[in-house]
Amino acid sequence: MDLNGATWRTASRSGNTNCVEVADNLPGVVAVRDSKDRQGPVLAFTPSTWRSFVRQVKRH
Repeated sequence: MDLNGATWRTASRSGNTNCVEVADNLPGVVAVRDSKDRQGPVLAFTPSTWRSFVRQVKRH
């Protein structure tokens, strides 16, 4: 997966704590990584799967 050009961001509610980072500016993929290990593995989701995940998290 080519992550060149990924714009990584953290959740606005995470403040200054370590958290996950999300890059949702890539075509057809949403990438997620650990902010403490930026060179480590990246999880990749389709945009629809990511939206479904976010909806479920917001419900709880």
